[in-house]
Amino acid sequence: MLTGAAVLLGVTAGQAQAAEVSYATKCVPPSGIGLPDVNGTTKVDITAPATAKVGDTVDIVWKFTQAASKNPDIIDLPANSVQPSGTLKAAGAQTADIAMQGPRENPAIPKGGAMTLSDMKGTLKLTAAGQVTLTPDAYVVNALGTNTDCAPTEAVQPAVTITVTAGQGSSGSSSPSTSPSQSQSQSQSPSGSPSSSASTSPSASPSSPTGGDDGRTDFTGKVVDIPYTCASPIGQQKATSPIQINAKKNSGSYDLTVQFKKSVMNSPITIPAGKVKPTMQIVLGGADSGSVKVEGPLNSAPIPQNSPIEIPDLKGVYKPGATGESTLSPGVLLVEAMGTKTTCTPDRTAVSLTLNTEEQASGASGGSGSSSGGSTSTSGGLAETGSGDHGALKALGLVAGTAILLGGAVFTFMPGRRTR
Repeated sequence: MLTGAAVLLGVTAGQAQAAEVSYATKCVPPSGIGLPDVNGTTKVDITAPATAKVGDTVDIVWKFTQAASKNPDIIDLPANSVQPSGTLKAAGAQTADIAMQGPRENPAIPKGGAMTLSDMKGTLKLTAAGQVTLTPDAYVVNALGTNTDCAPTEAVQPAVTITVTAGQGSSGSSSPSTSPSQSQSQSQSPSGSPSSSASTSPSASPSSPTGGDDGRTDFTGKVVDIPYTCASPIGQQKATSPIQINAKKNSGSYDLTVQFKKSVMNSPITIPAGKVKPTMQIVLGGADSGSVKVEGPLNSAPIPQNSPIEIPDLKGVYKPGATGESTLSPGVLLVEAMGTKTTCTPDRTAVSLTLNTEEQASGASGGSGSSSGGSTSTSGGLAETGSGDHGALKALGLVAGTAILLGGAVFTFMPGRRTR
């Protein structure tokens, strides 16, 4: 019917034709996040010339008139965060897999709103005279560096047919099929993915003279390379960052500052100001035990897409719970962004700072209180970081036809700071 439509409507040579086709679709979310496969319906318009000659290269447009799902009532999807790519099948006088791709352009999609995907475009060089049909096939929805793979679950009907006539110097006979030269990768990774290699662990020996004996109040820690495993709903990645813990004695307590010396990942999207909040647990050892919470301010300026994500100085207050040599080491990092969480746990840690401490009432070791600007754990282990928050995981899945992750602005990373 679709093939005959061009003839019945009297389409002239080279005039564009468009037709919609609908097909059942199965979409598979990114692995490792626990979301089920989703079955939905895809509707697309395919536009191509009705007639052409052998040797012509024709432009083809794939327009989504209905995606396989809506954005669930979980989280808003930012503008310009979704990019489709796919394959259009040419058959008949010529067979080819035509690579199609659209720009990363979409309006902000509110909770419960219809998924809006940009038009995909591709080209086909015609090599044989006859009827060439174009049929939509599998496609990929890339959102902020994660892919959802969608494929037909039934035979799809051709959308349009191009009548190809013999061109000048052509015999008009069929020639072997060729695929277009602009084939593309449909697997897209966020720019600047962190390296999985970890630096050699530095010695855990004290990094500065112990405080208290010489009247000093400022203590500078050693820069230590800490390998992390960062867990988010899209899986796990490893990264290493140099970290330094410094302290300033304030009566019986210490004002702490943690500095990240290196940024190891770029932001996959533009993150607005006031959306990124980092916190860390400093692990206590030696005479003392427990952990101290340090935190940084919200990002004061937007973070452009593909720009380094930098963590500002993290600050907190350490109230010693024991007398003796107490060590401070980097622990679990928690990054909250746009209502979601990414947790980075050290594969191993190292002492950055050693202090001669004097026990304070309600201090860290065995104490139940917390100092202003920081908090302490009384369990002797790392404080709770929220990594078991399953609600956050579900907030990252655009379930139904395209499970698109927004993971803390969709990044799994070990953020850092430029070398000072």
